Amino acid sequence: MTQQPHRGTPQGGPPPAGGPFAPARYHRFYEAPPAEDEDGARTWYARGQVMVIAYSEASPGAVLEREAQDDEYGVLLPDPQTTAVIEAAGESATIDGFSLTFVPPGASAVRLPAGGRVVRLFTASADLVHRCPGGWEDNPRIPPLQPWPAPSGGARIRSYSLATKPAEDCFGRIFRGSSFMVNYIEPSQGPRDPTKLSPHHHEDFEQCSLALEGEFVHHLRWPWTPNRNHWREDEHVPCGSPSVAIIPPPAIHTTQATSAGLNVLVDVFCPPRMDFSLRPGWVLNADDYPMPDTSGVA
Repeated sequence: MTQQPHRGTPQGGPPPAGGPFAPARYHRFYEAPPAEDEDGARTWYARGQVMVIAYSEASPGAVLEREAQDDEYGVLLPDPQTTAVIEAAGESATIDGFSLTFVPPGASAVRLPAGGRVVRLFTASADLVHRCPGGWEDNPRIPPLQPWPAPSGGARIRSYSLATKPAEDCFGRIFRGSSFMVNYIEPSQGPRDPTKLSPHHHEDFEQCSLALEGEFVHHLRWPWTPNRNHWREDEHVPCGSPSVAIIPPPAIHTTQATSAGLNVLVDVFCPPRMDFSLRPGWVLNADDYPMPDTSGVA
């Protein structure tokens, strides 16, 4: 559903040739039992090559803990009525619902006094990868993860409202941390106009499309190469919510909302996207998170 290509690739230009190509992966949490059902929280996991998504439905009083987190992670509270108390880096912060929070490395806890839905965004550490369903084979197109610079002002809890006004020319609310970029796409009532889709591709990073409300069809097409053994069939995959689609490079893709009611989709990228970061005003918390030094990059 995201519209801009990566690193200067012309809009609508062909993806790079080569193969074989990695498959997309779809996780319909509503069809599967949770990977964990303990301490008052039911949690489902889905992985990409460099990220793990943890979707939890918590009872009142539930606590989600990380004893030794290697790097910063994200906490998405998609519902306005859900509040959390997050403890990390020697501080405790009460977090309102309908927000995205970045939690510093080390020990941390997310407490849900009244319960609710919580989505945590982690890099693919070994203990979390083992909780994800299905096998995995790395895609050589995706480089090893290189986190972006640490936030200005040192390690602390940083929270942002999803109601923050986006830039006028932007199609969502974009925030970045040192490991993740999150695009909370403008929710829609009713299906997406099939004459206004946005097929595009990424050369060397995966996209996680997280469906939180409604129904969607993920449309994917892979390039043809001279070797027909590398060809993959087009995909038009329906997914309800909650669900996750992991879309690999260089698949051409677009996502179409199909529900007659509310449709909410969030795109997640790890690490942050440079092309979005270079658009003036698009990243709403850019003052907190510096960009990498690109002065020596052609």
